[in-house]
Amino acid sequence: MAKKAAAGTPATALLTAQNVEHTLHPYEVSPDAPNYGALVAQALGVAPERLFKTLIAEVDGALVVGVVPVTGDLDLKALAQAAGGKRATLADRGAAERSSGYVRGGISPLGQRKKLPTVIDDSAERIDVMYVSAGRRGLQVSLSPADLIRLTDAVIAMIRT
Repeated sequence: MAKKAAAGTPATALLTAQNVEHTLHPYEVSPDAPNYGALVAQALGVAPERLFKTLIAEVDGALVVGVVPVTGDLDLKALAQAAGGKRATLADRGAAERSSGYVRGGISPLGQRKKLPTVIDDSAERIDVMYVSAGRRGLQVSLSPADLIRLTDAVIAMIRT
């Protein structure tokens, strides 16, 4: 219990407040390292297809969160379609950080400053535990995909390449 409270991010506070079963996983990997996601998976000793990255995109002028496995990239066209739009581009780093309240390399789909429409890749439905950023560089949280979907009111779609 103390481990969860010690993390002190909006994401972990939300998980604790909602009584969601989760585990925190600290790691040390430079956010500027090439192949960052694979290195984080290796540092945590987990299969890379269980580790998801959170990206913020702009779909027809509005920000949208995309959550995809680190083994692939975000398919912007598929994200736009899943979000009910026509065109998507990755959001400007500053806009993503301001909207989420997190810094690059630590953006969590949970506890964002402004709740955005969220699309989670459908591969999450085929695993029992997934890992996402806990809201700080060097800290991941594992939880059930169903809990992440519920807490973010996410749409599920194939949005990876």
